[in-house]
Amino acid sequence: MNLPSRVRVPRRTVHGVLLLDKPLGWTSNDALQKAKRLFRAEKAGHTGTLDPLATGLLPLCFGAATKFSQVSLDADKAYCATLRLGETTSTGDAEGTLLQEREVIVDRAAIDVACARFTGCIEQVPPMHSALKHEGRALYDYARAGIEVERSARSVTIHRIDVIDWQHERLVLDVRCSKGTYIRTLAEDIGRQLGCGAHLAALRRTASGALGLQDTVTLDQLAAMSEAERDALLLPADALLADWPQVHLPDDEAGRFLTGLRRRVSLADAAAVRVYGPADAFLGSAHIAGGELIADRLLSPAEVAGLNSLESLP
Repeated sequence: MNLPSRVRVPRRTVHGVLLLDKPLGWTSNDALQKAKRLFRAEKAGHTGTLDPLATGLLPLCFGAATKFSQVSLDADKAYCATLRLGETTSTGDAEGTLLQEREVIVDRAAIDVACARFTGCIEQVPPMHSALKHEGRALYDYARAGIEVERSARSVTIHRIDVIDWQHERLVLDVRCSKGTYIRTLAEDIGRQLGCGAHLAALRRTASGALGLQDTVTLDQLAAMSEAERDALLLPADALLADWPQVHLPDDEAGRFLTGLRRRVSLADAAAVRVYGPADAFLGSAHIAGGELIADRLLSPAEVAGLNSLESLP
């Protein structure tokens, strides 16, 4: 009997950044693959893992925008974290086994002191239930097998912790932090400081660099749209660099810059800038040192033309 073969959906070239509101229970890669299928995109990548427990902002990069995904990965983050005081779990979050229950006897002053204790540059030991790799395997693989792996503490920066809501066992915090911060570890540390223990009951990422939740879309909303409507949601590739200084090159310099040649500029040194050419066409990222504009990540001329509806560069 001849079985019908699966219909192969043709892929297409898609460029831009989608601000996805990742649903609860999905891995970041599962969400990425679903969006990639909906867009029929040839190339796509996400900008940093969110645990299945977490929801919220997950910028997805398509086509040329994937060249700048590291920018969002390295950016500061913001989270709305809900802590359950008085309970510690095996994973530090709501998915783990309950290890201990303690009475919650705290006041607002104690909470403020605990939050201040973990603000600034601190050391964190990565949790066993994390995607951090050890000898090629994620730590959570070892944890599920009952194996404890020694982890070195890492320096992270908590810029601020603001109390959003507190109702006895439920504490909601707005956390602004550097990349690599483990919020479940922060929840456990705050609970330990308060003397009652705590675990992370819920987590929602609210910002990554200059990007926020205001323009996000859910997978269900995407699935209900036409392809044209989905395409209209895509932000330009330079959206990930929105808070970087701009450099504009004259027409005769843009093409040379795209070949990787250093260009002389009368500008102060800068660690990171976004570069534009004719008709404000985005060309890529660079840095300035000693009066020279030095390319870091460049778009190809075809990508520049496709992103900006230009026929060619001078």
